[in-house]
Amino acid sequence: MTEPLHSPLHDRHVALGAKFSEFGGWLMPLQYSGVVAEHRAVRTAVGVFDVSHLGKLRVTGEGAAAFVNRCLTNDLGRIAPGQAQYTLCCNSAGGVVDDIFTYLISAEEVFLVPNAANNDTVFGLLAAAAPEGITVANEHTGHAVIAVQGTSSDEVLDALELPTGHDYLTFVTASYAGTELIVCRTGYTGERGYELIVPAASAGLVWDGVLAAGAEYDLLPCGLGARDTLRTEMGYPLHGHDLSPEISPVMANLNWAVGWDKDEFWGADALRTQRAEKSGPLLRGLKAVGRGIPRPHMQVEASGDAVGAVTSGTFSPTLGTGIALALIERTVKVGDTVDVVVRDRREAFEVVKPPFVEPGVREA
Repeated sequence: MTEPLHSPLHDRHVALGAKFSEFGGWLMPLQYSGVVAEHRAVRTAVGVFDVSHLGKLRVTGEGAAAFVNRCLTNDLGRIAPGQAQYTLCCNSAGGVVDDIFTYLISAEEVFLVPNAANNDTVFGLLAAAAPEGITVANEHTGHAVIAVQGTSSDEVLDALELPTGHDYLTFVTASYAGTELIVCRTGYTGERGYELIVPAASAGLVWDGVLAAGAEYDLLPCGLGARDTLRTEMGYPLHGHDLSPEISPVMANLNWAVGWDKDEFWGADALRTQRAEKSGPLLRGLKAVGRGIPRPHMQVEASGDAVGAVTSGTFSPTLGTGIALALIERTVKVGDTVDVVVRDRREAFEVVKPPFVEPGVREA
């Protein structure tokens, strides 16, 4: 069995008393002070996450952006250098191999952030498809990613003299203590925040600076447990749960992340057919009417008949109730009430359109 990879910040997490969990081939912090406390810190103050397990790929060469655009679903022509975009890598059947953030540096350079477990798969697909003159480099372990998320994230970065206030889904290059890094106005929590892409060798320096600067703003180190409850409240999908090689962007209500007018992208024919036919299940939000806490794979029923299954489910610390994302038949509509089978009990849930709480990512 292959030993899981460690973040360049692993020793600092150990010193902070983190509880660890294997995720995507990496041993990463699950929690420090507790999932609920860390979740609430992000919603009301500020939290810092080590998400260095995320993948990192760099595509360079003349026509690099155009090449990526021919492969992935979203349309890079919609954005300009210095902007980021959510996109999907699909198979020929339209299923999602991975969901990815692309950072457009120039027409000749694109930086991609896939999920940890899928980094090598996406790298292999792009490298195999790359024409002469285009280089695809796997930089997975070359960078750390530190996410500063929450209502006071600007104040923390201001204290470090790092740039803040740029628009959502944009990024800028900056320097901290002699280290060049990228400050991205992105994140996976639904709150205003930033992700710092840092050379792995300088990760500790930047992490320590963030913790020191955040002390007066009640910053808490946060683990993947809180990251999961935060993203579920936003209705953000997690690959392997709400997206998979069998779950397409059409099924996951991600039509906005597909450049339907593009000439080509992987899975285009299958996705266009799915979209036109309007058949197959859809990803919906579920909010508990009572006290039921949904978990992945639990059956969803309507009038006693199975209509789907929970893909992501948790207790929402913000709402104080159970919430879920579920892949269910199209006959079930927003506003309907369904049952989720929780430990042999049928618990009532309202079908809703995510997000479950008001997002703050686009705040000026």
